[in-house]
Amino acid sequence: MFEIIRNIGVFDIVDMLIIAAVIYNILLLIKGTRALPMLMGIILIIIVSFAARYLGLKTTSWVLDNFTGYIFIIIVVLFQQEIRRALAFIGETKVFGSQAKAKSVILDEIVKASTILANRQIGALIVLQRNTDLEHFLDDTGQKLDCIISREMLISLFIPYSPLHDGAVIISDGRIATAGSILPLTRKTELGKNYGTRHRAAVGVTEETDAIAIAVSEEKGSITVAQNGELSDELNAEKLREVLDSIFAKPSKSTVKNDNN
Repeated sequence: MFEIIRNIGVFDIVDMLIIAAVIYNILLLIKGTRALPMLMGIILIIIVSFAARYLGLKTTSWVLDNFTGYIFIIIVVLFQQEIRRALAFIGETKVFGSQAKAKSVILDEIVKASTILANRQIGALIVLQRNTDLEHFLDDTGQKLDCIISREMLISLFIPYSPLHDGAVIISDGRIATAGSILPLTRKTELGKNYGTRHRAAVGVTEETDAIAIAVSEEKGSITVAQNGELSDELNAEKLREVLDSIFAKPSKSTVKNDNN
């Protein structure tokens, strides 16, 4: 053991750090998704295969060996969505600032829409996906849109006579993925009676994922942000932008003022 440790060089340490970083980011990508239990199932089958071979269980070993022989194809089929997300993440570049600029424009539209909705006392719930895939929250709920993010679109989705105004808008990969989505409610009792279904849903989805949820109160016309199962204090447009910048982008020198148009 000590001999192995003595023979470890700088490049060996770098090699191990690279593998650790890859595994960590893979786990981040599949955290909170259906991919995680599927991955655990595959790992269990591989462990059972080695155990069967060690114990001399020839039939079991033969069956599992044939299964594991196609493990690469199985992984590609089962995890195709996660693989696409990983490749897209790797392909993103900030060298020319285009990615940062695109994020800034999206955040501007979200902040302006939230501010207008708050000023008009129109309730809203906007969920911004981060690393955790929210697809399993969208099964059989919500209307798929896949459209660009604009303040006009967000406002139109939450106006009272819209058929989708009661649910949440899910923003994923820089686009509005769905509207009218039903989210899990938190079971926390300490939120108090001041917070309604939208706020409890905002806290609920951020308890189970790393998403960010913006809740606009219909009664008070206030804006709050939920993160990691916790609600922020009431925010104005400037503070909301600062919070979103700290999470998604570099701090912006410009601030967004209240907009009623």
